[in-house]
Amino acid sequence: MSTPPKLGIVAGGGPLPARLVATCRAQGRPLFVLALSGHADAALLADAPQAWIRMGEAGKGMEILHDHAVEEVVMAGPVRRPTLRDLRPDWRTARFFARIGLKALGDDGLLKAVIAELEGEGFRVVGLHSILGDLLAEAGPWGAVQPDDQAWSDIRRGAEVVRGLGRLDVGQAVVVQQGIVLAVEAVEGTDAMLRRSGELKREGVGGVMVKLAKPGQERRVDLPTIGVGTVAGCAAAGLRGIAVEAGSTLVVDRPAVIAAADAAGLFLCGIAAEGP
Repeated sequence: MSTPPKLGIVAGGGPLPARLVATCRAQGRPLFVLALSGHADAALLADAPQAWIRMGEAGKGMEILHDHAVEEVVMAGPVRRPTLRDLRPDWRTARFFARIGLKALGDDGLLKAVIAELEGEGFRVVGLHSILGDLLAEAGPWGAVQPDDQAWSDIRRGAEVVRGLGRLDVGQAVVVQQGIVLAVEAVEGTDAMLRRSGELKREGVGGVMVKLAKPGQERRVDLPTIGVGTVAGCAAAGLRGIAVEAGSTLVVDRPAVIAAADAAGLFLCGIAAEGP
């Protein structure tokens, strides 16, 4: 049996990079972690072969991946969008931003440009879901709690709004309560959006969070993701449940997510991109 190609894991925050390391080891697949300083969790990656770079050190990162004979690259874990001042780009990164220009203003355009840059260096960029396919959300309700008619109405409204946001390359999530949009996700990320929605909630039945992939999104990077922390954030915000796009959303540790939602009295469900 031939050895699978060596995988380079560009590691952002959260547990997904470590999950990839464990999966590679279980499959006997060689790996190397290129961890992003200020984002990746060193404790979770402590026993993996690794090197660390700043976000602005693209040139150094490419050299490291080549030096370690990486063939395929996967990007995993959230990364906070830096300002150019924070980035302090090396020559390769500065040249990259000068070349892509306005594409850098939107997440989707930037990520597509990053993929093109990696592939131009001879790496094959693969999607996280191609390695951890069991993480993709399934269609229909999960867990013990079911959405009622008001929740479905809010989910439909939320899906409509998120599709509009996605077409503008703004965000992937929204919170809707009784038809009112309380908060939309932008550069601050899902957790901050949920905290803001908790401050804005109205009297009566709680709202829902809807999270979808952007229309035409590059599926190899930045798929919508939820985990136990998302459930905790929704519960703290007084929400009733979470609806995500089936087949295009990563659910980190699904059994734990369902157990947390059941314990908090929240529903979970997978919906089509156009809504239920």
